[in-house]
Amino acid sequence: MSSNLATKLREGTKKSHSMAENVGFVKCFLKGVVEKNSYRKLVSNLYFVYSAMEAEMDRHKQHPILSQIYFPELNRKASLEQDLHYYYGANWREQIAPSAAAEAYVQRIQDVSNTAPELLVAHSYTRYLGDLSGGQILKGIAQRGMNLTDGHGTAFYEFSSIPDEKQFKATYRQAMNDLPIDDATADRIVDEANDAFGMNMKMFQELEGNLIKAIGAMLFNSLTRRRTRGSTELATAD
Repeated sequence: MSSNLATKLREGTKKSHSMAENVGFVKCFLKGVVEKNSYRKLVSNLYFVYSAMEAEMDRHKQHPILSQIYFPELNRKASLEQDLHYYYGANWREQIAPSAAAEAYVQRIQDVSNTAPELLVAHSYTRYLGDLSGGQILKGIAQRGMNLTDGHGTAFYEFSSIPDEKQFKATYRQAMNDLPIDDATADRIVDEANDAFGMNMKMFQELEGNLIKAIGAMLFNSLTRRRTRGSTELATAD
C-alpha cells in the first residue's frame, strides 16, 4: 500500500510553511539579524518540544505506523542540551521553562500520543524534515549573526549519525509513502501538520517582542555612539 503521504504533506502544508517563514522573527533570522537572548529562548522552547516528541515516539516505537518512521538518529534532545549548556551555563536546567506557546505545543503532542498516535507522523515530519532541509543554512546564519565559533551553540543543526542528509531525506519520504494508512488517515496527518506549523509560528511570534527591543537598543546605542563621536570631533575642531 502506498499512501503518497510525503507528497500530500509537501503540497498540503505549502501555505502554512510560507506563513511560518514570514513571521517577523524568522524573516529577521533569515536576513542574519540574530539576537542571542531571543535565540537561546527559542532553543529552550525547542528543547521541551523535542523532549516530548521524542519521548512519545520512543513510547510508540512498536506501533504499526510509527515504527516505520522511527529513526533515533534524528533525535535532537541531546544536541539541544549541549546548546543550552553553552547559552545558559552548567545550571541551565534551573533557568529554563517552556513559554505559553511551547507548553501548548507539548500538550498537543502528548494528547495526540494518547488518543491518535499515528498523528505523531505529522509532528515528526514538520520538525525533522525542516531541520534536515535548512539546517546547515540556518547554522551558518546563527554563527555569523552571533559571532559563534568552533561549533559552539549550534549543535542542534548537526546530524552526526546521518552522513548523507539528502539520501536520508529520500529514505524518510519513501518510508512515509509506504505507511499502511488509508486516504482519510493521510488527510488527518496533513491537517495535524498544518496545526504543527501553526504552533511553531506562535513560538516564533512570542520572540518578536524581545527581538524588536534588542534591535531598538542596538540602533539607540549606535546613534548614541555616533552623536558622541560627532560631538568629540566638533570639540576637537574648536
